[in-house]
Amino acid sequence: MAENNTIPESGFAKPIVRFAPSPNGLLHVGHARSAILNRRFAKTRGGTFMLRIEDIDLTRARPEFEVAIKEDLAWLGIDWPEPVRRQSEHFCEYQSALDELRRLGLLYPAFLSRAEIATIVSEFEGRGRVWPRDPDGAPHYPGNDRALSMSERDHRIAAGKPHAWRLDMQAALDGLGEKLSWRESGAGPKGETGQVGADPGAWGDIILARRDVPASYHLSVTVDDAVQSITDVIRGEDLFASTSVHRLLQHLLGLPVPAYHHHGLVRDPDGRKLSKSDGATSIAALRQQGASPADIIALAGLADAR
Repeated sequence: MAENNTIPESGFAKPIVRFAPSPNGLLHVGHARSAILNRRFAKTRGGTFMLRIEDIDLTRARPEFEVAIKEDLAWLGIDWPEPVRRQSEHFCEYQSALDELRRLGLLYPAFLSRAEIATIVSEFEGRGRVWPRDPDGAPHYPGNDRALSMSERDHRIAAGKPHAWRLDMQAALDGLGEKLSWRESGAGPKGETGQVGADPGAWGDIILARRDVPASYHLSVTVDDAVQSITDVIRGEDLFASTSVHRLLQHLLGLPVPAYHHHGLVRDPDGRKLSKSDGATSIAALRQQGASPADIIALAGLADAR
């Protein structure tokens, strides 16, 4: 069962919120929970609810899923202003952000493959030492490529060597000059609320762009929220730790800082969050089985939310 039913307070007279699904599958009850919370938040405060389609990964995005997303939301009684922002139509904006980070000397091409990273980490840990890992459990990227000369980087890129663009986290942190934080009206995994200190260094040298994906989730969502003037980000608690990265990017790119509310998740009987990849029952399937919008709202744990 989901938790944290209450709608957060806002410091903005006319808040703007967004629900931003990826069209790589059908919506499930967990998505419904987030969409409903955002819509109720906007409606009760005379604000605006925005729908954003996060289709930057063109290898996985499908137009039929976008259609299904809109059908499910409309069936739940949720509406939004047009036009809808699609990430695939704004690659130039993400490129501009990357260019600025490159100008600041904070971006570098990383050439190690996943297999090469795994080998380095395995050999290191095989000697009884602990390799740092990010909040999602992935190993930090080895620092090998940061030491490459500009000419060597250019040579490898010109030769067609596959690479991703990573943020030089230590360089970014060295130039901060202040402690970053954000206003949290939900709660983190350790009960963090109020003014929460950011810890972007916990993520290591994050990927900001790949050859097949022009901007990572971290970069694109940060730019999108700024462009759409989002005042309050209401999303699942599984993204709480990611806010540290978003705060750093906001600082580096000179972008405004919204307020955040991370809500509890809808979980399966084993306590795991619902996931498209794990075959979570879709809203469309529940509709076909005879469920009503009120049933979905109840399953999302929001029947009594105000």
